[in-house]
Amino acid sequence: MNLNFDCAPNTESPIIRVDGRLGSLRKLGPAIAIRVGLEYVWGIPGPLKMSDLAQAVSVSKPTGVSHPKTRTIHWYVLTTLVLIAWIYAPIILRLVRQWWSDPNFSHGFFVPMFSGFVLWQNRERISAIRPQPSTWGLPVILISLATLVVGIFGAELFLSRFSLILLAAGMVIFFLGWTMFRAVLFPLSFLVLMVPIPAIVFSQITLPLQILASKLAAWTLPVFGVPVLREGNIINLPAMPLEVAQACSGIRSLMSLATLAIMYGYLMEQRTWVRVALTVASIPIAVAANALRIVGTGLIVQYWDPEKAEGFFHIFSGWLVFVVSLLMLFALHRGFKFFHGNSERAS
Repeated sequence: MNLNFDCAPNTESPIIRVDGRLGSLRKLGPAIAIRVGLEYVWGIPGPLKMSDLAQAVSVSKPTGVSHPKTRTIHWYVLTTLVLIAWIYAPIILRLVRQWWSDPNFSHGFFVPMFSGFVLWQNRERISAIRPQPSTWGLPVILISLATLVVGIFGAELFLSRFSLILLAAGMVIFFLGWTMFRAVLFPLSFLVLMVPIPAIVFSQITLPLQILASKLAAWTLPVFGVPVLREGNIINLPAMPLEVAQACSGIRSLMSLATLAIMYGYLMEQRTWVRVALTVASIPIAVAANALRIVGTGLIVQYWDPEKAEGFFHIFSGWLVFVVSLLMLFALHRGFKFFHGNSERAS
């Protein structure tokens, strides 16, 4: 630290220079105050010594000048991002096309938007984290690139798309460190929901959902006076047989509702266990709502007109049941808040 007097130190308020910055010195009783800019730093009582002044001065580094190491990291990150954009451009374009054309995964548009919102919402906390690059990110990057190669040559879209998220995680660790990785872990993990699940897994999920929805509808319809005979995913009504097809399995509403449950829990709830409970509860809520939709279709087929159960009603009932699912999720959250408030008052 450089501390120089521009006049004699025995004057009443000498002007000093501390690391090139102008300041003033004054003595108040037993204490010494050094002012640099608008900030006073109180010194050690006693005789006025240069060693005391050096300990008393607290000068911050000038702002607006980035560290050379930080600038180097920025250039590395920028170059890497350009390279990644060039490699993954075809994969991302095909992913967006699937979001647009496949109703089962149309919720994918909202996933990166919400992740971006979370990052923007926490921008101050994230920007305050000092970059601490870690070489542990390099193995993650290599694994992600291997996953990309396997996905491309194996014609497996899920692996090639998932490798992008894995690569992003490795880059954060390698360039910015573990502290930054923990800060962005949630929005980064949330991106997994934008990747459509593999077709083989999709078919393994939809068939049990079809059977479950058929069973629930077959158990409920007799309550309204409709005799049924179920054969797998076929519900035989007196008017006509009703098939619970793959599109009616409820997988679409289940994935969309689960995604919205995570978003809703993050925005509206601070307790982790409630967030998890809302996400888990979205699965039975979606299944029950889909069964309710099939029951409504069966009632229209039996008591009104089978043609009325198709076309507009079929589309409208899907939206209506999804709204009901959201209301059920909201009611569940309100119930958590109500019982939690009562337990706090009781204690």
